[in-house]
Amino acid sequence: MLLDGASLWFRSFYAIPEKVTAPDGRPVNALRGFLDTISSLVTAHRPTRLVVCLDLDWRPRFRTDLIPSYKAHRVADESVDGDVEEVPDALTPQVEMILAALACAGIATAGARGCEADDVIGTLAARERSDPVLVVSGDRDLLQVVADEPVPVRVLYVGQGLAKALLMGPQEVADKYALSPGRAGTDYAEMAILRGDPSDGLPGVPGIGEKTAARLLVDYGSLDAIEAAAAEDGSALKPRPRAALLESADYLRAARTVVFVKGDADVIGDDDDRLPTAPKDPAGLERLAAELGVESAVARLRTALGWG
Repeated sequence: MLLDGASLWFRSFYAIPEKVTAPDGRPVNALRGFLDTISSLVTAHRPTRLVVCLDLDWRPRFRTDLIPSYKAHRVADESVDGDVEEVPDALTPQVEMILAALACAGIATAGARGCEADDVIGTLAARERSDPVLVVSGDRDLLQVVADEPVPVRVLYVGQGLAKALLMGPQEVADKYALSPGRAGTDYAEMAILRGDPSDGLPGVPGIGEKTAARLLVDYGSLDAIEAAAAEDGSALKPRPRAALLESADYLRAARTVVFVKGDADVIGDDDDRLPTAPKDPAGLERLAAELGVESAVARLRTALGWG
């Protein structure tokens, strides 16, 4: 199980009121929600291995050099270098609390310098050769990693919360977006390139929305083939989308690197990703739970992990 850390703790922060605080008054809503999310996921899916994947660079330069608008609307107003993400004041200190709790519990984390959590997830999923992989995220971009081979890779999309989570594999992605099951993950990423994504600052190809992008991918088989058809004399493409594709050649070239998650990131983190059979630092976890007033959430985590 690969968890998209920031996606899940952001959702926990907004799902639970800030009035949930530690004894000293510090908000712990995201911490409590994140621990409960892990407990619920472990209870429901019973993974034997689990990694919380981290954004060591939420807006990597290798992406912004190609498309400067990438996530630009999420940059904090006071950021000088354009690299500081706009995060609620009450959430920032809770990220450290979450990481401390994971360390005490012995739950593995992983990141990659200069990369987003998506790249870590893409790399770990691509490397796996023995166990089925379940990716948990509220970010649709990760639908591109679904696969059947060499191991099944599925995405549990929690954009509407855990109670309404959607389990997506190649067939489900193909059915939902009218794509080809045989290349559903790649098709999804290429559809995103063509249609654009305002939430990530991707302009897309003018005049090509989701349905048109999906139809073109099914008709031509790939983004490469679509571009090749647009460049042909006497192309069967209609004049308007053909002209838009030709005019967007530079964007399309850059967007491939920006949109596709890396499958070869230099991942660093815990070597042992097996679910812990006991806390790595029991005393530290107990102190943290008492200090932050999350004893109940830690107790639920203990139960989910079978610590007794």
